[in-house]
Amino acid sequence: MKLTWETFTIRAKHPFKISRSVKQNVERVWVRVTADGLEGWGEAAPSRYYGETAATVVSALEQMQPVIEGAGDPDRLETLERDLEAAIRHNGSARAAVSAALHDLVGKNAGLPLWKLWGLDPAEAPLSSFTIGLDEPDVVRQKVVEAAEYPILKVKLGTDRDEEILSTICDAASPDTVIRVDANAAWTAREAIDRIAMLADYGVEFVEQPLQPVDREGYRFLHGRSALPIIADESCIDTASIQGLVGLVDGINIKLSKCGGPREALRMIHAARACGLSVMMGCMLESSLGISPAAHLASLLDYADLDGAALLAEDPFAGPGLVGAAIEVGDAPGLGVKKA
Repeated sequence: MKLTWETFTIRAKHPFKISRSVKQNVERVWVRVTADGLEGWGEAAPSRYYGETAATVVSALEQMQPVIEGAGDPDRLETLERDLEAAIRHNGSARAAVSAALHDLVGKNAGLPLWKLWGLDPAEAPLSSFTIGLDEPDVVRQKVVEAAEYPILKVKLGTDRDEEILSTICDAASPDTVIRVDANAAWTAREAIDRIAMLADYGVEFVEQPLQPVDREGYRFLHGRSALPIIADESCIDTASIQGLVGLVDGINIKLSKCGGPREALRMIHAARACGLSVMMGCMLESSLGISPAAHLASLLDYADLDGAALLAEDPFAGPGLVGAAIEVGDAPGLGVKKA
């Protein structure tokens, strides 16, 4: 096998603002694994919040390259991914890209889409939400109008004008629109009690990551007092994170770029279910290539937030992802992604 890569830039339609950052142009890394005339693809979507950049992804890929190129059989995915993890820990988005490329390669070799290899039923996938980032009221209103085809909106909050933002969105959206809120760790536990009560008054379905990731005592205080279910995102990195969240939150949000790829995501789904937690899968700003492995797993989810490519001004890839709010994967082998 051979491992190669190249960096590319994607651009969001609107500056994507959350409580701790704003971005519009972001660097991604296109990873390719070739063997026996076939090529598997993956995308690394690094986040500085988790200590990654395009440069650190390239450095990680250089360390993984000898493992990939020294392996004889791409079908031995479990062994191969253990060897990759031994070669380099953390670096979730870099490992996710390689894992996706390996799964794409194996699917293409078998002539089957990834969802069929895992025995899943795409028809069971939930609808995806569409994210409304922080902005000025008229821009927020414009974003909601642009998102009219999406029946579920995920609203970024975590400011001193949260109720104004939420009120603007509820006024602009259809009355039957489902609203979910993501605070991106912006509140303290005591602030969250009042903020979540306000969200409940607006009919919000649940709140994602209200507190800092390490604030276990805050989550313990909040759990049972919150008027809405709480979903952990930044607090939940991989399977090892899940047990410590039991009794503190109601569900987890899995992202491939955090956990290291579709294989680890599948383990997380089963672990969360065993712990009685609901399961959501989200994404970063990514092209259809980055979204596609999550789309293949979507039938196992309670909630989906796989709109990363839908937020882009232009998508350099075409493949599984959103058609409106529906998650569609098709029957093409592997991930089913091609250049746009």
